[in-house]
Amino acid sequence: MLYRRSNSHFWWIRFTTPDGKEVRRSAGTEDKKAAEEYEAKLKQELWRQERMGDKPRHTWQEAVVRWVEETAHKASHEDDLCHLRWVSHMLNGLYLDQIDRERLHLICSERKAGGAVSNATVNRTLSVLHTILRRAERIWEWLDRAPTIPLLPEPKQRIRWLTRDEANRLIAELPEHLADMARFSLATGLREANVTGLEWSQVDLVRRVAWIHSDQAKAKRAIGVPLNADAVLVLRRWIGRHQERVFAYPRRDENAQMKWTSVTKAGGRAWRKALLRAGIENFRWHDLRHTWASWHVQSGTPLHVLQELGGWSDFAMVQKYAHLSSEHLAKHAAQIETGLSVIQTIEQKRGS
Repeated sequence: MLYRRSNSHFWWIRFTTPDGKEVRRSAGTEDKKAAEEYEAKLKQELWRQERMGDKPRHTWQEAVVRWVEETAHKASHEDDLCHLRWVSHMLNGLYLDQIDRERLHLICSERKAGGAVSNATVNRTLSVLHTILRRAERIWEWLDRAPTIPLLPEPKQRIRWLTRDEANRLIAELPEHLADMARFSLATGLREANVTGLEWSQVDLVRRVAWIHSDQAKAKRAIGVPLNADAVLVLRRWIGRHQERVFAYPRRDENAQMKWTSVTKAGGRAWRKALLRAGIENFRWHDLRHTWASWHVQSGTPLHVLQELGGWSDFAMVQKYAHLSSEHLAKHAAQIETGLSVIQTIEQKRGS
C-alpha cells in the first residue's frame, strides 16, 4: 500500500513479502504514479530474490546509513557528512549498481559549476563516495564492482612555514594568551584543538612530558609529548590561573564580573590582526605545526623521529618536509668531486 507521512512530502511504501517480512520505505517521489511503479518493481525484485536466488540490491541511502554508523569514530566525520549532504539530491533513490562513472562525472561537473569550489574540494567529495562504494563491494558484498573514480588534478602547494625572525614578530603582536599558545605550538607541534583543549591533568612538569589521549588525537592513537625548555617556560607562566584548562584568559561576563574563559579557537580575529601588523601573509594557525616540523628537519631531526614526535600514522605525511634538509646527501654529492686541479686549469685558461 501507498501512504504519506505527516513529516514527509514523499509517498511511502508498505507491504509484506510472501515469507512474512514487512517492507517499509520511502518511494523518494511525490508523484503517486511513479511511487506505484516503484512499488511494483520492488515487489518483483524481492520475489526474484526469494524464488530465483537473485542477489538483493541496496540503495545509496542504505549504504550511507551503514557507513555513517561504522565510521562515527573518524576525526573527519563531520566533514564527510557535509560532502554526503551535498550529493544526496543526486544519489538518493538510486541503487548502488546505478551509480556509474557517468553519474559520478555529472556530480563532478555540478560540484565545479560556477567555480565556487576548488579541485581539492571536489576530490574530497569524490573520495568519500569512492570509499563507500568500495566498502559496499569489498566488505558488505552489496556490489559486484565499484566504479573507478578519476580525481581532478590538484596544484602542489609548498609548505608554509615561518623563519624564527618572522615567528618572533608574530608572537610580539599577539595578546598574551595567544602568544603563549603560539610559543607552545612551536615548541611541541601540537594541533590547535590539542593546545586549546589541553588540561593540567595531561601535563607532568617534573618529568617534562604531556600526553594527548587517543580520543583527542587525529590518528586515534595516544601521543606522548616531550616538553622542551620553551614549552616548560610557557606552562609555568600559566600555573594557578585556571583549575582545569591550561590556556584560559580573563573575560568579563554580562554582569561585568571577571572570570576565566577557556580558549575554543585560536585562529580568530585577534590572530588575523596580529598577522597583518607583523606583515605576514597566507599563514594559518595550523601552519605553526608546519613551522615546528620544518625547524626540526632543518636542525637534523630524522624523519622517523619526527613522525613519532608529531603523532603521524602515515610516513608519507612526514616526507613532505624531507626537501628542507639535504645534509644527509652531502657525502654522496662529494663522491664526484673532481678536485682543485681541474678548477685551477680552467681558471688558467680563462686568464690566458
